[in-house]
Amino acid sequence: MSWPVIALIDFVTIISFENIFYPFQNQGLSVVISWIFLLFSYVIPYALISSQMSLTFDNQAGGLASWVKYSTNDTLGYWTSWMYWVQTVPYLVDVSNSVIVSFSWIILGNNSLDKKMSTFWFGILTFVIILIFILLENRLKNSLEILSLLGGGAMFIMSVLFVVMAAWAVIHGHHHIATQPFNWSSFKPSFSLNYFSTTGLLIFAMSGAELAAPYVSQMKNPKRDFPKAMWMLAIMTGFLTIFGTLALSMFFNAHTVQYDKKFKMNGPYEAFQLLGQSLGMGKSLMYIFAVVQALFMMAQLAVLLDASSRVFAGDVGDKFMPKWLTKKNKNGRPVHSYTLTVGLSLFLLLLTGTLPSIHSIYNWLLNINGIISPYKTCWVFVAFVAMRLQQEKFTSGYVFIKNKTGALIVGFWCLIFTFICATLGFIPQNVAIGTSEFNHQLWMNIITVIVLFGLGFLLPWLRKREAKKNGELDMDLNAE
Repeated sequence: MSWPVIALIDFVTIISFENIFYPFQNQGLSVVISWIFLLFSYVIPYALISSQMSLTFDNQAGGLASWVKYSTNDTLGYWTSWMYWVQTVPYLVDVSNSVIVSFSWIILGNNSLDKKMSTFWFGILTFVIILIFILLENRLKNSLEILSLLGGGAMFIMSVLFVVMAAWAVIHGHHHIATQPFNWSSFKPSFSLNYFSTTGLLIFAMSGAELAAPYVSQMKNPKRDFPKAMWMLAIMTGFLTIFGTLALSMFFNAHTVQYDKKFKMNGPYEAFQLLGQSLGMGKSLMYIFAVVQALFMMAQLAVLLDASSRVFAGDVGDKFMPKWLTKKNKNGRPVHSYTLTVGLSLFLLLLTGTLPSIHSIYNWLLNINGIISPYKTCWVFVAFVAMRLQQEKFTSGYVFIKNKTGALIVGFWCLIFTFICATLGFIPQNVAIGTSEFNHQLWMNIITVIVLFGLGFLLPWLRKREAKKNGELDMDLNAE
């Protein structure tokens, strides 16, 4: 595989056009400064750290879990695999929600889904979509590749087109800039509690460079080309986040958009609708985007279900994982981990059923992803720091910052920054502090994190019982 292909595969599983909307709503135009700061202080180091780790552990099946396992110990490797897998569950539910929203725009042509459907049926349909995709994963041999090619490629093209066409419409007088005043003061960050508590969502939108690790073995010259792929990934991410946000400010007033509770759910479709209208194309661009979004989200479902389950069962110590959970079918897929995915998805859907509206469900799932996903990302930097502390034990085709002290400073910076942003993410977004809704969502955040991460303690215990039942007396089942 060539390095541009690796970069594109990673890009379409990390960030999409939709991912720039909730940071724009939370921070307004000041998010441009946040994106630029993160690009140079976080995204580029993150991508190049992933390059070194991928090339250091290029023959391991567990990806990030293997990085941690071989740079620290089996116990931390297990916890990485568990957190890596379980953090995809809220995202699966979120993506399934997005599939429903995209089809509602295709069918209804507007943002009236919350008036047409109850939260109960919204949850039922979300659950049905997850079940359908689990069945497709096991029935259709090439479903993952087909959906990724169609959805991922089309979404990247649509995102670039939006930026280019928005700029063209404004330059040629077809549309006036909606954000007024549009001056340097509009870009000045307001260092408030809301600003810092929403930064985890930016990390969630930009993280995932380690997903490319399994493809290292499929490259002709990974030592030379894999870092190129990571540089291309960082540049593409920077382009979409910075210029995409500027394009949004052409159509939505950055000073007032935070008051639109439905913006995160419907904003991408409304953006293409406004762009089409300004160019005299009616709703045609919106319908094209809605179809592309549906394909892209279905591709995301396929990739998430497959990749996370493989990491979970790929390289975990035998003493931690019950054998029934790692059992694979004839297609090589760990089917029982899919079953666990369904169960935890149902748990989340039951929680979301306590929220008052569809858009509040959508917003809360984004919020919880802004907590759990950055906590998972912390393990990338734990592995890097641990590896560089004992770097004489490892060899790599690429070294990020040859000076050991400099590498450790950058690694610790990324780790501490990610952990703080994830923890601040517990504060509910777009809800007034002290209200019953704020307290409700805060408790939902706490309960969700405790349940999802806490279940990781259960599997080693189940494995120990399984070993005793099967008479595996010679196995050391005590966690380190």
